[in-house]
Parts: sequence; structure tokens; C-alpha cells
Amino acid sequence: MPVRVSLVAAARSSLLLAERFDDGRPLDGVGRRAVEAAARGLVPLGAAELRYCSPTPRSRATGEALGYAPLAQPALRECDMGRWRGMTLAEVAAQEPEAVDQWLSDPRSAPHGGESLLAFISRIGGWLDTRPAEDGGAIVAVAEPSVVRAALVYALQAPPLTYWSVDVRPLSTLTLTGRSGQWQLCLQAPA
Repeated sequence: MPVRVSLVAAARSSLLLAERFDDGRPLDGVGRRAVEAAARGLVPLGAAELRYCSPTPRSRATGEALGYAPLAQPALRECDMGRWRGMTLAEVAAQEPEAVDQWLSDPRSAPHGGESLLAFISRIGGWLDTRPAEDGGAIVAVAEPSVVRAALVYALQAPPLTYWSVDVRPLSTLTLTGRSGQWQLCLQAPA
């Protein structure tokens, strides 16, 4: 039987326009209230045999607030943004507009000195493909929205630039079923 992997996007830690690359911010008050409001629908995912989270403070806090007691997985970290770490996209675009254009148009480029988009998607896919698939088990992982987007692109075997066309909102859920190299998107009706 295939394994079922549910990825929950971490709650927010700042306004979208104030988001910084890999800044390690904890949940803010709005994020905590959003977790409380969404808990009824997300808590049942905690019945999964395996519960993970990205190593970021907000992913850990989201998983803990949902009662998952998740184990941090280094492979679920955000894309390594090199020297852009801690900056907003607007700040980087003002300083290095050509580098930003290259990064957005070439999934193999890493003008920031960190990880390319292609390497990031491959790393997240590698994590998916190494999940145990015995007897149709269930896994839940709280991760940054960027990680959820990368998992979707990998699972659907979509072109890497598709990553920029996927919008993952805080506390949204992506469920994939399958096994190594054979993933399917699972859409569910509300309970």
C-alpha cells in the first residue's frame, strides 16, 4: 500500500511583504491565533505514525501548537539563500537586480551563493522518496511554505520553474500518496 504524506504549511511569522529569506522568526500573535482557529481541521493529522517538522522556529511552534510533537528534519529546511539570508526580495532586487532575474529564470543558478532552486526541489524530493512505505502508513510534516511548494513540484514531476506559480498559504495542507518516485496529489473534500 502507498504511504500518505500530509504537509502542513507553517503559520505566519510576519506580514508577507516583510518576509525575509530564511530569517528564523518565531510565530507572531496572528500566527498563533490562526493555528488555534485551524486546529480542529489539522489536529487529526497528528494521528499519523510519523510526525516531522522543518527545523525553523515557526514550523516547530506550529507543530507543537497542533499537538504533533514533531521531530525536526534537517532535510526539510528552507532553500539555502547564501548571502541573501535575512533580506527581503525587495532589498535584494534593489541591490542585485540582475542576480534576482537570473535566480527567478534559471532553476540551476544560485547567484546568492547558496542552493539553486533545482537542488532545493531535489533535496525535498529526496526526503519524500526515503519515507517508509510499509503497510500504507501516514506521515505528517509541518514545513515552510517554500518546502511545501518544492514537494508539490517534485511529486508532480513539473518543470522546476512551476515552483514560482504555486501559492502556499500558511496552514494549508498538501497530501501526497504513493512511494519513491511515484507520487500522486490527493485532493480531499472538507470533513
